Amino acid sequence: MNLSNLLNLRPIQSYDHLIIGGGIFGCYAALYLARKGARVLVVEKERELFKKASIVNQARLHSGYHYPRSVATALMSDDNKARFTEEHRPFILFDFEKYYAIDRHGSLTDAAQFERFCEFIGIRCDRVKGHPLFNYNRLEALYLTTEYTFDPVLIGEYYQQKIAEKKGIEIRRFTKIKNVEMAAGGWQVNLQNLENEAVEPIVANSVINATYAQSNALNRLFGMPDINLMHEISEMAFVTSPQLKNIGLTVMDGQFGSLMPYGLSGLLSLSSVAYTHHKVSYDNLPTFDCQQRNPLCKPDFTEDCNGCPAVPPSNYRKMLGQMQKYFSDKVELDYQHSLFTIKSKLKANFIDDGRPTEISCLHRNPDYFCIFAGKINSIYEVEKML
Repeated sequence: MNLSNLLNLRPIQSYDHLIIGGGIFGCYAALYLARKGARVLVVEKERELFKKASIVNQARLHSGYHYPRSVATALMSDDNKARFTEEHRPFILFDFEKYYAIDRHGSLTDAAQFERFCEFIGIRCDRVKGHPLFNYNRLEALYLTTEYTFDPVLIGEYYQQKIAEKKGIEIRRFTKIKNVEMAAGGWQVNLQNLENEAVEPIVANSVINATYAQSNALNRLFGMPDINLMHEISEMAFVTSPQLKNIGLTVMDGQFGSLMPYGLSGLLSLSSVAYTHHKVSYDNLPTFDCQQRNPLCKPDFTEDCNGCPAVPPSNYRKMLGQMQKYFSDKVELDYQHSLFTIKSKLKANFIDDGRPTEISCLHRNPDYFCIFAGKINSIYEVEKML
């Protein structure tokens, strides 16, 4: 009997849970289930875990301030903050001054509304009448708040180490779901290694979709309904400033932006509502014109934007120009580099800019769950469903 036939006789590996997506939500779900004695397989299509939205973000540990038009998101952010902070304390920057401000022109929330909102959900909001680093000619109001920033890179390293040490968790990197069949009491799934195209069949009692921007592509593969999503190719710029090492500013609420420490890295993350998002797709799958220039990137199987030959030109100059208006002439901002990724959100939250966490059971026996969430401190919502 030849080697090929021998390989075909190998018993098919069986798992309690197949988790697809190796970002923060997929990894947290894997650890949570493994602690309960489950055998878990995590499949990630990139060569490494934590390569996309889990690290390409502003690293804001949300306390609720960011969502004056979505009280539900604000309350959920604050509810989860205490636990996340306690469990990830080594990776969180506490010691900096975080300010929120209202622009004098075109804001969707004025100073009085913002103060009422903060009072309603019970978060700190101390009005600052004068500060030498800020431009009060452009700002209607400036508030000292309490909000922290986490280090996504260190958190990613932490979770990868925890998974490597945890008995009961296996990882398949640079692997895709080739095809799926439903069987009595489980899912029969063929995994394909993207390096050598080898196919590995496995069986799982439960599937958890934690792919974020690829949620609908995977839902369709498993015969599940779409989530109504929109998608954006987004840029996070990173800068340094000798004057703002321990200061963050978020200008609310409209076409404005934010500058704040990026965890413990010494960098400041810079984002802008007007310039961070380069392209928008209102399709349920992330469909962009740049995919025509990179045939490897498809709506149902997107590539990592960083290193992509079709990545949009950086908007960092526009972002710097916008945010510089809110600071005095004393403040210097020095651009370092940018990272790009696909950000997704529910179409229903286009108006209020909310970011609810949705964890849905779309099928029973065998089980199929879809996790869709955009805020890191909502990882604990996973426990309520699983």
